[in-house]
Amino acid sequence: MSEAAKWYVIHTYSGYENKVAQTILKVVDNRKLHDLIPEVKIPTEMAMEKNDKGVLREVEHKIFPGYVLVKMILTDDSWYVVRNTRGVTGFVGPGSKPVPLTEKEVAALGVERGVKALEVDFKPGDRVKISAGPMEGFVGEVKNIDIENNTVDVSVSMFGRETLATLELSQVKVTDEY
Repeated sequence: MSEAAKWYVIHTYSGYENKVAQTILKVVDNRKLHDLIPEVKIPTEMAMEKNDKGVLREVEHKIFPGYVLVKMILTDDSWYVVRNTRGVTGFVGPGSKPVPLTEKEVAALGVERGVKALEVDFKPGDRVKISAGPMEGFVGEVKNIDIENNTVDVSVSMFGRETLATLELSQVKVTDEY
């Protein structure tokens, strides 16, 4: 198929987002429709919340409750699979034909990371200086580099202890300081 898959937004009953996503993925597996529906996502974010005892913990929240994002090539088969999934109330968009998200909307939602080649001039074991963020000015040793997620783990000495900080690649620069 020469047509590229596009992102569509589907509306679900509140609280059914995970069930809808799992059901669509199961049907895709069973019917071997990976070429028509390659991805299903529920945008989430992590937030710190206090429970009733005042203990702070990290909790995952749905950014758009009641919505699921589906990357698919729109055909009668793919439309039927998604539209007839239990818990789906319909596609978001005017009229009866689903409208894909624009590239600008996809970028704004952070659904897909751009595949741009990142070049880093440091490697594990190198000394780097943190150039931005709350740890700006600290010097540490690179422990791990994750190009795919645009992050680097740096071991920094704070208060006489080694502390591992995960930073964006753009927040560190090679240095010969100690």
